[in-house]
Amino acid sequence: MTNIKGPFRYDIVGSFLRPQRLKEARQQYAQGSLSQSELTAIENEEITTLVTKEKAAGLHAVTDGEFRRRWWHLDFLASLNGISVYDFEASGFGVKRTMQNTYVSAPLSFNKQHPFLDHFAFTKSVAGDTLVKQTIPGPNMVTLDSVVLSAQYHENPVYANLEDLKVDLAQTYQDAIQAFYNAGCRYLQLDDTSWGALFSETHRDRIKSCGYDPDALIDTFADITTEALKNRPEDMTITTHMCKGNFMSHWLYEGTYERIAERLLGIEGFDGFFLEYDDERSGSFEPLRHLKNQKLVLGLVTTKTGTLENPDDVKRRIDEASRYVSLDQLCLSPQCGFSSTEEGNAITDEDQWNKLALIKSIAEDVWKDA
Repeated sequence: MTNIKGPFRYDIVGSFLRPQRLKEARQQYAQGSLSQSELTAIENEEITTLVTKEKAAGLHAVTDGEFRRRWWHLDFLASLNGISVYDFEASGFGVKRTMQNTYVSAPLSFNKQHPFLDHFAFTKSVAGDTLVKQTIPGPNMVTLDSVVLSAQYHENPVYANLEDLKVDLAQTYQDAIQAFYNAGCRYLQLDDTSWGALFSETHRDRIKSCGYDPDALIDTFADITTEALKNRPEDMTITTHMCKGNFMSHWLYEGTYERIAERLLGIEGFDGFFLEYDDERSGSFEPLRHLKNQKLVLGLVTTKTGTLENPDDVKRRIDEASRYVSLDQLCLSPQCGFSSTEEGNAITDEDQWNKLALIKSIAEDVWKDA
């Protein structure tokens, strides 16, 4: 019998490669030769096609592929009250290009007319009886990028300290969770890669240079997330996903989860944790011993390359993880989405569907209830 709630034995993180037609439409919109309504119509058609493919692939929950977004995180954050966006030149992923970032410029609150609510409603309307998984960035993407590491924020701080920030940030996410629930969402995922900065030595140094203690931030991140989930609806599945960066097949963080595992996996408001485990940068499975009674989704299949993993190797890895976590608590997924930004990873459309078919096949071999 299939699990009635996520995370599922075989699951997805969220994003899919953008179709060429959609890429061209977004470029035309940026150049002013396509209207917003024309772009939305194309997005709607491509999302409808994607959902059909996801259902045909046997997924228990589908997403909109994040087709309306430029970035996996920034589009959501930019529509919160109190967030400002700016452009900058960066080469943090080994790729030099114009990027965007955010900073807190005013007191934070949830925008009741947030466009993602309408985006969810459309996906739900075309998914029929299939569950829709909504992904949004987690609260500490704000804490880290928009406050701790933000020079703009430090020039004009909005809050006296992180404790004051926590009050508004947690309330913002409580309101966001309730708004998605009211819209019919029953599977919500908070993607929060910010935790990676707390164990990656290079980024720990950056945090220290900004006047913060990265070890103290582990507690801050956990406290903010716990408070954000405080009033969550009981019949809503809420998970979190933490990878180590995923931009055009490049990564950002490295290091074991050991330093953050006790606090992160101790957040009882989550029903499941999606963790990257697709290469040696992830370290051992030993930190998983801190898991309570939730599900742990092993990101053992990479989205960075199109090469298919050996099923026996993946099964051996699942067996290794089961030494620290009951097999009944484990699930399988890609380590991240296939297209965390509109550019997408260095794989083909065929590759991404082959990866999902592989994950489904392995899960059905390992778990009777897949």
